[in-house]
Amino acid sequence: MKILKIEKNTIDTILNDLLKRSPNNYGAYEGAVAEILAAVKEKGDEALFAYTKQFDGAVLSGDNVEVTEEEIKKAYELVEDDLLLTMRKSMENIQVYHEKQRQYSWFDSSEKGTMLGQKVTALNSVGVYVPGGKAAYPSSVLMNIIPAKVAGVKNICMVTPPGKDGSVTPTTLVAAKEAGADHIYKVGGAQAIAALAYGTDSIPKVDKIVGPGNIYVALAKKAVYGHVSIDSIAGPSEVLVLADDSANPRYVAADLLSQAEHDELASAILVTTSMELAKQVEKEIEGFVKVLSRKEIIQKSLDNFGYLLVADSMEDAIAVTNAIASEHLEIVTRNPFEVMMKVENAGAIFLGEYSSEPLGDYFAGPNHVLPTNGTAKFFSPLSVDDFIKKSSIIYYSKEALEEVHENVEKFATAEHLTAHANSIAVRFEK
Repeated sequence: MKILKIEKNTIDTILNDLLKRSPNNYGAYEGAVAEILAAVKEKGDEALFAYTKQFDGAVLSGDNVEVTEEEIKKAYELVEDDLLLTMRKSMENIQVYHEKQRQYSWFDSSEKGTMLGQKVTALNSVGVYVPGGKAAYPSSVLMNIIPAKVAGVKNICMVTPPGKDGSVTPTTLVAAKEAGADHIYKVGGAQAIAALAYGTDSIPKVDKIVGPGNIYVALAKKAVYGHVSIDSIAGPSEVLVLADDSANPRYVAADLLSQAEHDELASAILVTTSMELAKQVEKEIEGFVKVLSRKEIIQKSLDNFGYLLVADSMEDAIAVTNAIASEHLEIVTRNPFEVMMKVENAGAIFLGEYSSEPLGDYFAGPNHVLPTNGTAKFFSPLSVDDFIKKSSIIYYSKEALEEVHENVEKFATAEHLTAHANSIAVRFEK
């Protein structure tokens, strides 16, 4: 990894490098994604099953595209009891955390005869995308479905790529059943996003699509936004550790590598006030990389998007942290709570040397679907809020409207909208 002293030019270069990983820069794939979306929109199941055979090697039809209860039962037999118990403990933590995010309708009346309020309604249907292939991510299943269930979504459809034999990874199926998915379909890629956005004979159209995926999935979600809502356009994973000279270099190195192993575009950054810590972390990383199973991926990630940044002061370190706006932020300083109060931009914040980032990925309870590529400056983690909508409520009695009708008419007239003014004035004609 590169050890660099923090200067303005340094940070500008790093930010430009990190932004190269954004899905907004995947223009070369947009044509292929558009073609898939158009085909599924026009031909429905015919195109959906053809693409599934082409990309996944699985032969599907309307009879076997949805996972059956028998398949789920077999999946339970293949998942170890200890893992199932761990999954249920994690679910409980996720559920408790997200239940604190519930929002409720409210109304406020006055003696003048008005009532104003806000009606909170859960979305009717949601599609959850879960990656497939060699890796299985039951944790993502839980993180996407549980907040939707807490919000009160009536119909949750999950899609995930099948294997060549048409099967779905057992841990993924079990997680979906445990979390409360209503339907599970064996389709993935841009074609699955198209099916959820437009609807086919086998898969119903949903109101919102959530969940991570590869480049094709990210671009497909971006393209169908407007036909349906989406959570975000997820980019590669990233972690930033903000540390002073009190941090344990071995812990810091391990935490940086926990994200670097995701893929070659993942980013791992240390921002510290201690050159000595940076050197020690560099040495620890070299030792870890030699023995970790995904060392080739880790090394490419570190070579391209790994940095050890040294600041002159904690104020400068915090400023850099806010500029990068990392998906995951660990604060490992003498007083992490004090430093946290000065941090403005981060997806999830982990405080102290025993709050390692994987704790948030799997078990603590807060959602691990987080804003990436600097979007923590204006986006939030996935939450119950993503699965509700709000309607404003307005009631005026005749007496209440009479008191203010001239104000409304004056405003409408000033905007030359005479029909607006008339709809109020007509109620008080002499």
